[in-house]
Amino acid sequence: MLKSSFTIIAGLLLIQSAVRSQELDFTVSINADIVQTTERAIFDEMQTAFQRFLNDKKWTNDRFTNREKIKGNLILTIQDQPSIGRFVANAQIQVVRPTYGSSYETILFNFADRDWEFQFTTSQPLIFNENNFSSNITSLLAFYAYITLGLDYDSFSPLGGTPHYEKALLIVNNAQNSGATGWGQFQNRRNRYWLIENLRINSQYEPVRQALYNYHIKGLDSFLQTPDDTRAIILQSLKEIQAVNRLLPNAILIIAFLDAKNDEIINIFSKGPLDIRRNVYNELLKLDPTRRSKYQKIVQN
Repeated sequence: MLKSSFTIIAGLLLIQSAVRSQELDFTVSINADIVQTTERAIFDEMQTAFQRFLNDKKWTNDRFTNREKIKGNLILTIQDQPSIGRFVANAQIQVVRPTYGSSYETILFNFADRDWEFQFTTSQPLIFNENNFSSNITSLLAFYAYITLGLDYDSFSPLGGTPHYEKALLIVNNAQNSGATGWGQFQNRRNRYWLIENLRINSQYEPVRQALYNYHIKGLDSFLQTPDDTRAIILQSLKEIQAVNRLLPNAILIIAFLDAKNDEIINIFSKGPLDIRRNVYNELLKLDPTRRSKYQKIVQN
């Protein structure tokens, strides 16, 4: 009887652990080929430490099962090591979202951040306090953890990512006095400040966030069942984004959306009614004229 009770309790604890699992499932890759150093082991340790920081921490109070974890990639290219323990890098952050009823995974976010400067030494603990600036590396990692959560939640419910963007904004505010690059309003306009400005501070961008929801829930998730209806919904989403782009051109949020979605949109509209495809092509030329030659595939057949 005692053994049976113990087994039941152990099973309940395992179930509870599963439903309260961590939210993120990031793969971290570090390329340090151009750095001249004999201490190569630090890059393996860095990769493991960053991945554990993202994946082992519980970022919300929401319940996640293992299959609900949000997939992502953090690709760091180390550009320089000015001194021992100090690194300068470019980062590529990608967030992946499943689509309903299929094995297809869509890229939700694809963003290049060229302002990564941080300290990291062997056996360094990565300590993060959301209310205070502890270090640039933990602020960088936590910022993108909350951006990832916000975008994923936005894609499943209208403006659902707001609480997570609030956390990301707090990190930006705390980091601005650190002197580190990439956090300031008057620095590069494709930095972290302007990303969170678009996502949370400036309400004029809310139609873009709403369009993200419509694109995924009402559009992409229904593509296998109703492809032509899906194409019409995605066209409308692009028109809503273009309405914002007309008022606020070159916004980092819209650029990041198109960096993530341009190939997918071309594939979606490689077939379907010609009038819809022509409309999509025209909207894309307004939004993203630098990819004109790519978008011509939409209307070529």
